[in-house]
Amino acid sequence: MRTCRVGLVGAGGVAQRHARVLGGFADVELIGVTDVLPAAAADLAAAYDTRACADVEELLAAGPDAVYVCVPPFAHGPAEEAVIAAGLPMFVEKPVAVDLATAERIGELIARRGLRTAVGHHWRYLPVVERARRLLADRPVRMVAGAWLDKVPPVAWWSRRDRSGGPVVEQAAHVLDLIRVLAGEVSEVTAYADGTPPPVDGADIDSVTTAALRFASGAVGTLTAACVLGWKHRAGLEILADGLALALTEDGLVVRDGDGEHRFPADPDAARVAVDRAFIDAVRGVGDDIRVPYAEALGTQRLAVAVADSARTGAPVRLAAPAAPATLRTGVTVDA
Repeated sequence: MRTCRVGLVGAGGVAQRHARVLGGFADVELIGVTDVLPAAAADLAAAYDTRACADVEELLAAGPDAVYVCVPPFAHGPAEEAVIAAGLPMFVEKPVAVDLATAERIGELIARRGLRTAVGHHWRYLPVVERARRLLADRPVRMVAGAWLDKVPPVAWWSRRDRSGGPVVEQAAHVLDLIRVLAGEVSEVTAYADGTPPPVDGADIDSVTTAALRFASGAVGTLTAACVLGWKHRAGLEILADGLALALTEDGLVVRDGDGEHRFPADPDAARVAVDRAFIDAVRGVGDDIRVPYAEALGTQRLAVAVADSARTGAPVRLAAPAAPATLRTGVTVDA
């Protein structure tokens, strides 16, 4: 395949970001955009000299080689089902659903068809994540502290639990994904939330959530999430191992050991390009660096929903051991 013909489902901010990246690839042709808001689809299509499609069916009829599904959490499901039925490779933005049932159903359909997929956990493409993984290779993780302390994003659906899943599912999923990569699978969570929504009209999500994590390895950890600020205060994680402390964010890694402190910068924009480059290369058959296929993203979705469920009920939630351990090449297994 010389050129990869890509269709976009969704025309919001995330879809616009992917369009900018894909539009810069010489081996990609954007062949159409569809959105529930026709004007949004028309604007994005005009910006990249492509067509606005009335619906997913019209987009698929245009003959894409692959499809990006960039819709809000509550809208996942129908678009993926249509792409799967068409037998096409699919890139899905995170979170993969507002709930677990939808994600599990889509995951099962993908597995049955053996389709190539990728999910937009771009943090896994930060070189500092690989550096952290290597540093931890011969030292068992003892403790993890993850945090996403931020504001309410300026989209109406975000502050509604049935639309976004809440801050843990929609935002902190990035941190939970890296926790799984660097510290292993979580076996049990106990979470608490304040029950008070942020001061936004119609909001019913929790302003703050905190969770205790028990890992299958015996390590322990915490996750904190908040949306009560007017700025992005902190998003990342700290990891303690014997004689080693790591602090990791999108912007860099700080390593502290017996030799002192060492800092390594990171470029989140480069990671956002890399996640798209890896998917396109895999679809074209010239690369194999998809680090989060849909089946792997399900592990993060299960953990995020477990935290949200525990916070809602006040009861611990146990997670079943995964069918197969994640492959920590910073990435994971690629769908067949």
